[in-house]
Amino acid sequence: MSAPIRFYNRYTRQIETESIYGERWLRWAYENPLGRFATWLVVRRSLFSRYYGWRMSLSDSARRVFPFIVDYNLDVEEFAKSAYAFKTFNEFFTRAVKPGARPIAAQADETLAVFPADGRHLGFADVETAPGFYVKGAKFTLRDLLGDDSLASAFAGGSMLISRLCPVDYHRFHFPVAGKPDDGRLINGWLYSVSPVALRLNVQRLVQNKRQITLLDETVFGRVAMIEVGATNVGSILQTYVPGRRVAKGEEKGMFKFGGSCVITLFQKNCIQFDEDVLTQSADGLETYARMGDRLGVRK
Repeated sequence: MSAPIRFYNRYTRQIETESIYGERWLRWAYENPLGRFATWLVVRRSLFSRYYGWRMSLSDSARRVFPFIVDYNLDVEEFAKSAYAFKTFNEFFTRAVKPGARPIAAQADETLAVFPADGRHLGFADVETAPGFYVKGAKFTLRDLLGDDSLASAFAGGSMLISRLCPVDYHRFHFPVAGKPDDGRLINGWLYSVSPVALRLNVQRLVQNKRQITLLDETVFGRVAMIEVGATNVGSILQTYVPGRRVAKGEEKGMFKFGGSCVITLFQKNCIQFDEDVLTQSADGLETYARMGDRLGVRK
């Protein structure tokens, strides 16, 4: 079995070990030869995840809610509605939080960017010179991520934030800066896990997976790209924003249904200075845990 997943907690300022949801199954699927074959044959396919998403939308799935809350010590006080009110597990999983539960740092200051989601984050000042993502020497290209040569050129030498949402996290994602979003576009792909257990073995899975790309213009950071990456058991990626309408920093963009998932945010070259704790930990191969709305960095 590979090493445990460790991350830096911005709030405790300690290195912590992640409690992995479904760890035994996940390690079997990616670290066992038979499991890897089963993943290649069945698990990575959309039908598998659609079936699981359907199961989590049945009324009997609601019985999973309270054990999940207890096992992962979730703060029910931040839920927008009572924990007793969720009729399915997917309804619980895509829950909203109370106003003020995720304050937006310096909301009126458009020169300060915030994290787009709760989760564990890797940040690189220059995506081209980064030593590796999750493992030193293991990288993917912007062309592979974006599926477009001209778009990849526009972000060459830019900064990248990989925000990994665990199943225990708040699963709505938000705009890190103010601007005007386009309609977005879908790149179909597989649905591999985005856990470091899987990505340490093959980081290319991030660019092999299904993903949705939205470009955000009219920002003080230049053009910004947000890429939501699907993963195993993510029933769907739901967008809730209105294309072409200007959005405020921290405004909701969409949500993931059940499963761990990922949001990748790209900034153009010399447009943002990520906060030092994110850069320092990422250089050491450690993700930084931070919540949506907290300070990410400032306009250069």
